[in-house]
Amino acid sequence: MFRRAKTVRAVKGIDFSVQKGKTLAIVGESGSGKSTLARIIALIDAPTGGELLIDGQRVDINASRPGPDLRSKVQMVFQNPYGSLNPRQKIGDVLTEPLVINTDIPAAERRDRARAMLQKVGLMPEHYNRYPHMFSGGQRQRIAIARALMLNPSLLVLDEPVSALDLSVQAQVLNLLADLQEEMGLTYVFVSHDLSVVRYIADEVMVISEGEAVEQGSREAIFANPTHPYTRQLFAATPVTDTQAIRARVARRKAARQGAGV
Repeated sequence: MFRRAKTVRAVKGIDFSVQKGKTLAIVGESGSGKSTLARIIALIDAPTGGELLIDGQRVDINASRPGPDLRSKVQMVFQNPYGSLNPRQKIGDVLTEPLVINTDIPAAERRDRARAMLQKVGLMPEHYNRYPHMFSGGQRQRIAIARALMLNPSLLVLDEPVSALDLSVQAQVLNLLADLQEEMGLTYVFVSHDLSVVRYIADEVMVISEGEAVEQGSREAIFANPTHPYTRQLFAATPVTDTQAIRARVARRKAARQGAGV
């Protein structure tokens, strides 16, 4: 006996806009649809309905692939810096490949742009001829960011870009992203499940659950007064990492035990 295949809508009924030069964070638990939404915005996956505009230009969702002018406006940085770089390509080839595919810029200029971009993300021009395995995770993610910027996009979609990194390295990469945004006027769509990261980098926050936006507003409003039960549940499930909060909690417990004569 055969059963009809069940259709699952990963994303549905989401309506939002991102102000130029600002960061929209998309927050939700695993399976909520946030990465699917990110891939649609980055023009990797095509939506089955709705409307998508980038820099005021409407995306033809029925087209087999977006045009090169639109492709250059939006780029994506993936979660895993160990899997997003071709281990057989030198870093110079990784960075110049988008220019080879999408432009007719001479080879010498491509090399100059790649070396300049390495410096912009905090690496050295001599790294141009090295392979990915010669770099740490944080350095690889800097390379991935450099690659995404090679076509001078206006929008970067960042899918959990620091979740695979150590905490100290996370801070360095987040500071780099903030500096690049200010310097280049970039707009970010930042996907994350880490609310401490979101609180640091976001201007606007959109919380999604089961493919639907349940709450959206400024970072200050969402963190100060989350109104939807799902948002409050996410906040309650987030581990406390603030040192002062931990010390205060320990002091309260210690005082309670002393008062009880324990």
